[in-house]
Amino acid sequence: MARTAYFWDSSSLDHNTGRHVECIARAERLHPDRMRERAPGIDHRPILAHGAEELILRVHDAEYLEFVSTAHENGFRALDRGDTRISAGSYRAALNAVDAAATAADGVMSGAYETAFCAMRPPSHHALPFQAMGFCLFSTPSILARYLQARHGLGRVAILDWDVHHGNGTQYIFWEDPDVFFLSLHQHPLYPGSGLEDETGEGPGKGATLNLTFLPGTEEADYLARFEAQAVPALLAFEPEFIILSAGFDAHCDDPLGELRLTPEGFARMTRCVKEAAAQSCGGRMVSLLEGGYNLDALESSVGAHLVGLCSD
Repeated sequence: MARTAYFWDSSSLDHNTGRHVECIARAERLHPDRMRERAPGIDHRPILAHGAEELILRVHDAEYLEFVSTAHENGFRALDRGDTRISAGSYRAALNAVDAAATAADGVMSGAYETAFCAMRPPSHHALPFQAMGFCLFSTPSILARYLQARHGLGRVAILDWDVHHGNGTQYIFWEDPDVFFLSLHQHPLYPGSGLEDETGEGPGKGATLNLTFLPGTEEADYLARFEAQAVPALLAFEPEFIILSAGFDAHCDDPLGELRLTPEGFARMTRCVKEAAAQSCGGRMVSLLEGGYNLDALESSVGAHLVGLCSD
């Protein structure tokens, strides 16, 4: 049995954002042939159709889905104030990212492989039910959580987000939901400005959101100490049946959009911690989804380290 399934599709190359930090080259750097050199244990798997539009409607408004599906042909080249650029291939790429996540989760649930990583574009954790934001079209981690609950009958799902930017879209979607634990580690202050530590959910979802913030310039040792002392115990205390990882790599010390000081070794260490937490809480069931990471060399090395961590015993 292959330890880690790897989902990458050429449709990610068709999401053409032009001269932009969230660019085609990000997908080129994560081509399976390149990543096998860093993590020989990965198995590039095909993406199966899951009716992505229907899955998206479990999270996003029908009017918004219609807007995104027709935006390019109606002359739009961006879906917000200019950050979330699109091209003729963007909608299909976003649908394939959703299908990849569902395919990955099915394989983990069936035991076909132990873990999975989806190296798909565009990213996703800023997208709101009614609005694109921060390079993101659809909230793939949120869609996947709802898919796991509906298709596989799971109750408690955890979403761990270590992108340098707060996953405001994910938080918004599950703000009042006690069955999805959203745990975010991010730089603050930084875009989008949300994710303060007193933001913990409302109503029945009170306490099901945990934000851990880090000042610009935080060193890796300090970040990892807090990750292990606070994030991992909180994850275990929730007792999830599945862990979804919003894996952004823009907390890397060389990333142009963040000011934290992580290294590939730090990402590998966090990966092993999450894998151990998954083994303790949910039989090892976890899927990792690519979010940010905008220095190409740092992205490639960090994803490689993440994959080695996923493949480790």
